[in-house]
Amino acid sequence: MSSASQPAAPQPSGPDGSQSAGHGGVRPSGQDGSLPPGQNEPPASAPAHPADSAASAPVPAGSVPTTPQGLSRTDPALPTVSHDDPADPHASIYDHGFLRAAAITLPVALADPATNAQRHLEVLRELHDQQVGLAVFPELSLTGYSLEDLVMQEPLLEDTEQAIATVVEASRELLPIIVLGAPLRATHRNRLYNCAITIHRGEIVAITAKQNLATYREFQEHRWFAAADDCVHEHVRVGDRDAWISSRQIVPVPDVPGLNLFVEICEDMWVPIPPSAEAALAGATVVANLSGSPITVGRADERTLMVASASARGQVAYLYAAAGEGESTTDLAWDGQTLIYECGDLLGESERFPQGPRATIADIDLDRIVAERRRMNTFDDNRRAHAERLEDFTHGPEVRLFGVADGPGVDRPDTGGPAPDRSGAEPRRPGADGPGTEPQRPGADRPGAEPQRPGTGPLRRKLDRFPFVPEDPARLAQDCYEAFSIQVAGLVRRLSAIGGGQPGGTCPVLGVSGGLDSTHALLVCARAMDLLGRDRSEILTYTMPGFATTEHTRSNAELLSRAIGANFETIDIRPAATQMLTDMGHPFGRGEEVYDVTFENVQAGMRTDYLFRLANHHGGIVVGTGDLSELALGWATYGVGDHMSHYGVNAGVPKTLIQHLIRWVIAEDLFGSEASQVLQAVLDTEISPELIPAREGEQAQSTESSIGPYALHDFTLYHLLRRGYGPAKIAYLTHQAWGDIDAGGWPAGYADADKSAYSRAEIKKWLTVFCRRFFANQFKRSALPNAPKVLAGGSLSPRGDWRMPADATARAWLTEIETEVPGD
Repeated sequence: MSSASQPAAPQPSGPDGSQSAGHGGVRPSGQDGSLPPGQNEPPASAPAHPADSAASAPVPAGSVPTTPQGLSRTDPALPTVSHDDPADPHASIYDHGFLRAAAITLPVALADPATNAQRHLEVLRELHDQQVGLAVFPELSLTGYSLEDLVMQEPLLEDTEQAIATVVEASRELLPIIVLGAPLRATHRNRLYNCAITIHRGEIVAITAKQNLATYREFQEHRWFAAADDCVHEHVRVGDRDAWISSRQIVPVPDVPGLNLFVEICEDMWVPIPPSAEAALAGATVVANLSGSPITVGRADERTLMVASASARGQVAYLYAAAGEGESTTDLAWDGQTLIYECGDLLGESERFPQGPRATIADIDLDRIVAERRRMNTFDDNRRAHAERLEDFTHGPEVRLFGVADGPGVDRPDTGGPAPDRSGAEPRRPGADGPGTEPQRPGADRPGAEPQRPGTGPLRRKLDRFPFVPEDPARLAQDCYEAFSIQVAGLVRRLSAIGGGQPGGTCPVLGVSGGLDSTHALLVCARAMDLLGRDRSEILTYTMPGFATTEHTRSNAELLSRAIGANFETIDIRPAATQMLTDMGHPFGRGEEVYDVTFENVQAGMRTDYLFRLANHHGGIVVGTGDLSELALGWATYGVGDHMSHYGVNAGVPKTLIQHLIRWVIAEDLFGSEASQVLQAVLDTEISPELIPAREGEQAQSTESSIGPYALHDFTLYHLLRRGYGPAKIAYLTHQAWGDIDAGGWPAGYADADKSAYSRAEIKKWLTVFCRRFFANQFKRSALPNAPKVLAGGSLSPRGDWRMPADATARAWLTEIETEVPGD
């Protein structure tokens, strides 16, 4: 089985890490995981679907688990790392809220269930080795979708039941929960149902009948099948047993927290109110769609839109698997499209029109789904509005991915024998804890294999090093345009509201240091004045050198101000700061080299004091320059300091994005070549507050040396603020994203010299610093000036995204770091 995972055109950020698995019989991939020549792109004669036009980048050597013998696969480059110790408890995806899932398409032998059962098992054994927990196949995958009237023939239906029994028996030694398709006969009525059968560890867990039977254009499903809308308490025949059937059954998996599985079939997704929408409200977090879906020009785009929409609206992970090779081409054709989406984001998509089986594999973040629903109060409001419709959903029987759940079909020590067949039982409400057995670990049945903790190794999904900064250049440019425009629009509105909408009105006043934040704030001011029809000379900029200001940064501030056309002045704060320190009795006032926090804050406060008085004097407003990252860390002088302004333009923008905003301004040449040269010089300068003079032989003051890398802090901030994750999961993700400098991509324009990787010890150290500072500095965020929210990742405004008491303790977070985050 093999596939090239490629981005779908409607998603600007491209694929989020689909993976491919395979078996012998296809051309092997290269040693580095790259496709053989000619396989990176579809042939020129293939339909022009945007998702087929981009080639996947190869995974760096060593960044993926060992490929089983006979397996052919290609993977996109992912920012993941291998773990030296496969038994490391911190290395298992299942311990960190993830589910490894696969959407599969495979060649079907029409009207030959026995052969198809063996083909399913070949794929499933490989997915078992790759530690996949959920495997979803196409509609009627055991028989073929395009059988037409043959689907009603008794020999076929009898062979289908035997094929199901074959898969059920073989599943005892396999990890994945299996969802496959087959036609099944009703026991008590003369009906035939189009079914999805959910199987795990030798048991039929659930049988789901298709609710919406397409009978229009090329589809004639009502000719053969009965709809599931009135199959309450119906049973179907599976070999020598009767099995309960439903279309509103959710399967809980308690040992994978957050996993509640629901299944729908093809057309069910296309109706105005799909079953999965109600299932999501009833608690389903993962939806599997088994699809036939013959291909016509444009239909792949329609499917992608439908899956993305269902995933986003329902806040679910959605797996879609369409029929492909082997289906009849008498009147139709098939492309075998597979998709995995999570909360509207594409995790993976296989190539279309494949030869041989294809599996799109991705690690689904169940914690994210649960957190998004908890945060989005309207989700629960909508659930209550549809409460009557949700009452007929059943939950159960429970499945334990790493053991056998209590329920029918499980040997019970208290009775000494087996209970009635699970497949014939009614689902139960969750809550019963029963005995279980430990499943065979992936790979343990292979000769010479060492026991391995399920889900160890690298994440099988795209994980951005810079969650606020897209890697895709086009997406990054779009985000920069929008972020810059939001900042400008905010300032334009504020100036207009206070008499600054015309020449001679309220003017922007800001201090410029030659650093990133004040540089970008000046660019925002310049664009705002352009939109207001005012001359940029009405912008009042001041550089106020202190005891550690370098000529390089002071010069950059002046050169940029003059290139922009702003009014520029220099005010030396050293005499006033010295006088204040002397009056306070500070040792520096007596000539001693004491550079403590008071020494620093006197300078920061002096600058802000001057700016506010200058704004009073000139009829202006002080434009704040502090950014989102600094606010999170409390890296600002409270009150009369850089914490305060009349309006903050950067407060919704993290440090890592500000660098790219300036690069974008250069690329767009918004302010001319002279300004662009200075902007590049600013980007090349070490981030520093320049408050402490460097002693001879010492390195100049560095912000990141003091409080840690902004790259790590922004990563933590995003996952804490936007996702609500705890320190242990954030540390796990950070190591996955930052543990290997060569794994995965980097944003466009990122210099090689600036690239770095971080050890577990470094990650733990700076995560601790972040949590301590984040809690200790909430009092500063509780008194923030007005500023626009810029990113969906959130803001820290007490009037917007973030409200917390300033006297809360970080003890629980710090304890989790100490006890659950590895440091070596």
